[in-house]
Amino acid sequence: MAAAGSAACGRESSPTPVAPSVATSAAEAGGMDALVRAAQQEGSLTATALLRHWANYGGLIDGFEGKYGIKVTVDNPDGGSQDEIDDVKRYRGQERAPDVLQLGNSFAAAAAEEGLLAPYRTAAYGRIAENQKDPQARWYNSYGGYVSIGCDAARVKTCPDSFADLLKPEYKGLVAMNGASPNTAGSAFAAVYAAALANHGSFDDIQPGIDFFGRLAAVGNYNTGNPLPESIVKGETPISISWDFLNLQHVDALRSQGVDWRVSIPFDGSFSLYYAQAINKDAPHPAAARLWEEYLASPEGQNLRLVGFARPVLMDAMAKNGTLDKKLAAMLPTVEGGTPSFPNPTQLKEARKVVKENWDKVVPPKPVPPS
Repeated sequence: MAAAGSAACGRESSPTPVAPSVATSAAEAGGMDALVRAAQQEGSLTATALLRHWANYGGLIDGFEGKYGIKVTVDNPDGGSQDEIDDVKRYRGQERAPDVLQLGNSFAAAAAEEGLLAPYRTAAYGRIAENQKDPQARWYNSYGGYVSIGCDAARVKTCPDSFADLLKPEYKGLVAMNGASPNTAGSAFAAVYAAALANHGSFDDIQPGIDFFGRLAAVGNYNTGNPLPESIVKGETPISISWDFLNLQHVDALRSQGVDWRVSIPFDGSFSLYYAQAINKDAPHPAAARLWEEYLASPEGQNLRLVGFARPVLMDAMAKNGTLDKKLAAMLPTVEGGTPSFPNPTQLKEARKVVKENWDKVVPPKPVPPS
């Protein structure tokens, strides 16, 4: 009788699965099989600001759709991190609201503070380094890269390889920045941070980076265009400050269109940062949103990042447990300076505040053409 009573108590104490919309792990939702079934019943996932060539989101979307039969719709693919946050607020309660977000770290922290994100621990959450995730699991990094300088050597006689080079008179009107504004795009924010490090700034002082772009504009070198592949091919943005994983993709992708794209990581401003994943607290498809995060953090999803030259956040852990695709990992460029360091959440928050207050004062906004 004692044994029977003990068993009965064990059954009664087993957790009852909760709805995916409030589940903070797959286990809480009844396990992975239950989460997959719930996601497939929803049948769709809405994302925003995901370009197919960016960190191989095309391969990830195709892989997710093929594996689970869930349709992925990407709204506003050219948007930046702030656009994603705005979309969460704008479309709250609507079917078109984004289920999932990818955000620059400073934007992810801001969204968490505003109460927009749902806490959720993927199966791999414990293997992500502490400085690459929110302790409450409202966001966690998935991949990252280094700020780099890309250059069309067929149009530019001598390609720059440092921030100091970018001020030279031969680059008049040629130097563009991916994302255009650090107030809306994580890539541009990282470029300003890198420029700060190259000009006697620090993680605590991003102002020198803003001042650098002010000087770049003052000498006429700053190009306010967004260096997307089509603008590069047209010769509109022959020099691009962007993530290395984006610039490296241009090397092969644009060669047939007459672009001899060269890539360097500026030795005077080596800066690395990662992009965070998050779930909209009011996601219209909460099970699919959680399954998407599980997929991105799985060995399959992390190795697919390498296809797009992005550095998986779980790269070291996967190397240790044997799940890393070594051939793809070997294609990443080596970076001088050893193990990268990262600004902490407090430094990111303060840097974002400084940029918001000072960017438009120092760097002239893109002129509006006359109507």
